[in-house]
Amino acid sequence: MAARRALRIAERRALSARPIPSAPQRIGQWRVSKGLAPGTSGYGPLRDRPDWSFVDGRPAPLWAGQLRRRHDNEELARRAVSLIQSMEAAKQKGRGFASKPLPPPAPP
Repeated sequence: MAARRALRIAERRALSARPIPSAPQRIGQWRVSKGLAPGTSGYGPLRDRPDWSFVDGRPAPLWAGQLRRRHDNEELARRAVSLIQSMEAAKQKGRGFASKPLPPPAPP
């Protein structure tokens, strides 16, 4: 009887000495913890570069998603350039009415 009780106590101690398993992570959390994009369709070379080419060296045709992202990036770049140009035009227009020149920008 004492042997059974000693065995149960030993089992309890062994169970309490085991490390507590961590909570399971979602796939996106695991990928982010490893420095990857949250999903497989995220940023990176596997999304933006072709994974094959023709034997003679010609690149593979772009996929629909790659074409869409390229188009979106071009539109974003055009919008940024137009906004910068409009800011420069506003600066030039405003300098004509100012009685003194604008101070230099403060260092960051």
